[in-house]
Amino acid sequence: MYKSIIRPIFFKFDPEEVHHFTFSMLKNFGFLTKLFFPKPIADKRLEREVFGLKFKNPVGLAAGFDKNAVLFNELGDLGFGFVEIGTVTPRAQAGNPKKRLFRLIEDGGIINRMGFNNDGLEEAIEKLKGNKGKIIIGGNIGKNTDTAPENYTRDYLECFEGLHPYVDYFVLNVSCPNVGSHAKLEDVEYLRELITEVKKINQSKAVQKPILLKIAPDLNNHQLDEIIELIAETKIDGIVVSNTSVNREGLKTSPEVLAQIGNGGLSGKPIRERSTKMIKYLSDKSNRSFPIIGVGGIHSAKDALEKLDAGATLVQLYTGFIYEGPELINDINKEILMRAGRISR
Repeated sequence: MYKSIIRPIFFKFDPEEVHHFTFSMLKNFGFLTKLFFPKPIADKRLEREVFGLKFKNPVGLAAGFDKNAVLFNELGDLGFGFVEIGTVTPRAQAGNPKKRLFRLIEDGGIINRMGFNNDGLEEAIEKLKGNKGKIIIGGNIGKNTDTAPENYTRDYLECFEGLHPYVDYFVLNVSCPNVGSHAKLEDVEYLRELITEVKKINQSKAVQKPILLKIAPDLNNHQLDEIIELIAETKIDGIVVSNTSVNREGLKTSPEVLAQIGNGGLSGKPIRERSTKMIKYLSDKSNRSFPIIGVGGIHSAKDALEKLDAGATLVQLYTGFIYEGPELINDINKEILMRAGRISR
């Protein structure tokens, strides 16, 4: 129903306006999802225990969709095993000027240059106080755009400290191409400093929360080797592979249209293969020594299984969720059970 009726209507309108409309509908009329979408699969055999947390299934929603922790309860009702909120910054910020979100329908992709638009740390905390405990919540944290380079770490620490009582795990977002001083955020020496400081706060808590790093899909093998060494050295709990890409190679969308769109991070089908190759490289080279959340171009159950086969422990949807709808969650979980011989076709 989503792909045949709802999506064609949605895709006639501006993507960001549709996003806000969808939020309003799910928040105020979420009960209607039971009429329009299949009942989520609940099967204990889908459960996964990863970095000390028990996920009801391995299919999560990536950061960027529920930036302000508004819909995590409703998204849990759709069948997600976990939801990552954010990216949250210490202070509210409007993000980049509109128009800043673009569909590449021919490619099954999206380009965005949102710029960490969010309502800020305090608003996220207030929303998270309404957590009904139905779903694991990750906190994706970043810096404010106008923060001076010498204060980047301060921003991350403020978000980490503030969200610590309210989220189950953290993701340090250092790979978004839509924020200033992107190069510094991916410098290994800086990452070592950042992770060390975040871990100090974590270790001071009675209950410590898992810490993950989110990386870009445009890193080369040498950079991935550095990431493996960094994880081994700092002993963080895992990695998210991957964020959006600045690469535009191989797209069906014309160069003229791409030029009109301008800069931004590319997600969806065009980065599927790149993300999967990175997962496999990191998994093989590290001997599966740390958990990987695989994200990037998952538009089908086959795509999700490809990520899991490559070495991912969990997967996340974003662009695929927009293109394929909530049914994709069940499709993936069904296929996982089918592969294990748990249910018949």
